[in-house]
Amino acid sequence: MKIPFTNWALAPASRLRAVVRSSELSLVVVAVVVGVLAGLGVAAMSELVDVAHVVIYGIPFDVRLSAAARVAPAAAFAALPLGGLAVGLIEAWRRARKLPRPVDPIEANALRGGRMAIGESLIVCAQTVISNGCGASVGLESGYAQIGGVIASRLGLALRLRRQDLRLLVGCGAGGAIAAAFGAPLTGAFYASELIIGAYSLANAGPIFAAALAATLTTKALLGAPYVIVAPSVAPLTLGHHFVLAALGLISAAIGVGAMRAAALLERGFAAGRAPRWARPALGGLVLACMALYTPQVLGAGHGAIGLDFSATLSAATLATLLGLKLSASLLSLASGFRGGLFFASLFAGALLGKLYALGVAAVLPTLGLDPTACIMAGMGTLSVAVVGGPLTMTFLVLESTGDLSVAGGVLAANPFAAPRTSAGCAT
Repeated sequence: MKIPFTNWALAPASRLRAVVRSSELSLVVVAVVVGVLAGLGVAAMSELVDVAHVVIYGIPFDVRLSAAARVAPAAAFAALPLGGLAVGLIEAWRRARKLPRPVDPIEANALRGGRMAIGESLIVCAQTVISNGCGASVGLESGYAQIGGVIASRLGLALRLRRQDLRLLVGCGAGGAIAAAFGAPLTGAFYASELIIGAYSLANAGPIFAAALAATLTTKALLGAPYVIVAPSVAPLTLGHHFVLAALGLISAAIGVGAMRAAALLERGFAAGRAPRWARPALGGLVLACMALYTPQVLGAGHGAIGLDFSATLSAATLATLLGLKLSASLLSLASGFRGGLFFASLFAGALLGKLYALGVAAVLPTLGLDPTACIMAGMGTLSVAVVGGPLTMTFLVLESTGDLSVAGGVLAANPFAAPRTSAGCAT
């Protein structure tokens, strides 16, 4: 396509749009820009939350909230209800102003051709930061994906990209944000393809991987990935081990379906109560504060707790209790009105489930020799698939965390059993 000289001289914006629309390489360059901006957004949100945890709960800056030995009751009973009240009032203000309901990247790509609004997305990000910052049992992943998606959407609209290219760019932004959050570019790339774009294509691979890598490097250069998972080496797996891990996938599917039904019941319970909508997060915060007095592991996404529990010697009763508390706290947080995601919370709950499963396997099949770490990683992968969806995304997260193809293969073999159609993508 030839551009008249007058357009080159008088309309540089039109010139840029024409170049991007006519060149696949130019779209990769735009995807890199989106990745860098998404990485900056992830770093900024993470830093705000870390500072909030230090100021509110008085924990050391290098200690995660969920890994704290204890939290001050006064801090928990002040921060969680007040944080919930802030989230509720923001939502009440949005409704009073009759602002449109926020649209996440998945819905934007599926129904709106990749169009996302800045104001709506900033509300989502603010509510997510407040929710996680006060200690609610949710992760920042939904805010990360939202900021990455809206950056990509607005840039694509400014460049007047075609509908398909705009959808691709939104996938690059959201996937890049997830890649930056976990320091895992392959995970972010497959997240973009599986959950945001909804299709795999060689034509899409270049921009998606470029954005994921750019976002990962940006966040690592600034403060490091917020949700890095480090796992020890795992003993080689046999065919029998894979069958045992597949059974864990069935257990995860059952728990995932039960959790989603429990979430619906909790939402109906809050709706049936007499409390106004804006006050429900504050009430949920009071319950969460009570749970936090038993163990701070129910607070936040659970990144600190997963590192704490990974190598700790815990009894089956303790693991079952922590699993039940974490799932209850996360579902209560969302049902009451806190904003956030279950991506990392489901990984933490899955790690507890895998560790509990390993104890059961060792008791029933003591000669099998299944490495407990393999069960933990499989539990993380399968339960997160049951709750969030994205079997390949979670498989590559395990691969990038362990560097072990054998363990990733075991998770991949178990994931089809853990992916009920009704729950996929519901808690991103």
